[in-house]
Amino acid sequence: MSLVGIPLARSASPTQAMLPVRPRETVSMFTRDGIQLDADVYRPQGEGSYPVLLMRQPYGRAIASTVVYAHPRWYAAQGYIVVIQDVRGRGTSKGSFYPFRHEVEDGFDAVNWAAALPGSNGVVGMYGFSYQGMTQLYAASTRPSALKAICPAMLPYDLYADAAYPGGAFAFYNNLSWALQLETEGARLRGDANAYQALLKAARNLPLYDPIPLKPGVLQQYAPQSYYFDWLEHSEPDDYWRKLSPRLEAVDLPMLHIAGWFDSYLSGSLRLYKEMSARSQNPQYLIIGPWIHLPWGRKVGALDFGPEAVSPIDRLQVRWFDQFLKGKDTGILQEPPVRLFEMGSNRWRGFDAWPTPEPKAFYLHSTGLAALS
Repeated sequence: MSLVGIPLARSASPTQAMLPVRPRETVSMFTRDGIQLDADVYRPQGEGSYPVLLMRQPYGRAIASTVVYAHPRWYAAQGYIVVIQDVRGRGTSKGSFYPFRHEVEDGFDAVNWAAALPGSNGVVGMYGFSYQGMTQLYAASTRPSALKAICPAMLPYDLYADAAYPGGAFAFYNNLSWALQLETEGARLRGDANAYQALLKAARNLPLYDPIPLKPGVLQQYAPQSYYFDWLEHSEPDDYWRKLSPRLEAVDLPMLHIAGWFDSYLSGSLRLYKEMSARSQNPQYLIIGPWIHLPWGRKVGALDFGPEAVSPIDRLQVRWFDQFLKGKDTGILQEPPVRLFEMGSNRWRGFDAWPTPEPKAFYLHSTGLAALS
């Protein structure tokens, strides 16, 4: 197995001229069952057609995951039409939101709609982390012909094992925090001021003092329909989880897998990478930095991993999409497909496959003193 040091921050493709970008447009599509989904679209100025980069997310499209990625205008300036879409029931999109439930069909419809936008050349890539990473997998599971490459980042591929019940135990803090976050925004979108204020207060100070902390009263009172109670009820990996998690058995796409050593979904990212790399005919690349779920920077708590730890993901993703959506030779396929940040030496290391240490045998040995009482 090859092992080389790679200064990732200096491995980006040669600088290309940034294109001017038109003002943001807000456009709508309709799903197969008639639900309106809204999106912001960023386009390069001038004539010509461009590939589309699609992000589908539940946190309000104006944010556009800029907590970890460059603004969509930056990606548009690289020669892409960038589409940031509110999923069903979130932002200004219509319909009812239930985490992950509608992302297969809606993802397929969104990819095909994005491919047909004015100025599109009919080729689509997807990017995003966490929930936005999962929406890529759900869309990919339907194998829309326009979808040519994805960059799934920091995601719980197996929702039971990687999110709800890692190691078989309910991830109480993470699950309750996320439920309160989602239900608070849901109350705001419904215009329910009382529910919003109560849920917001609970989100800022988790109700761990309730008689039954697993079933906090504020959720039972103001969001009794929450998916959170379904997650509690299904404590075993049953059909509920099998139907809710993405199924990729028939999928084979170029994937750039992005993970963090300190991310709570590291197991999910590795699970997806190992599954795809074991059977895919298309390139599967993996990068793991010394990052938490967000932000992706050089510092984690009091630890500073130095300038090499600054996220190279924006330029890396552009190289990935240039390679597979534009047909450019960016040199990325000549680089090691696995890139890991080695903490301690604080440098990037490259491998030609996921490193599996060779097992070593150890034996107990005694000088005879162990037999003495």
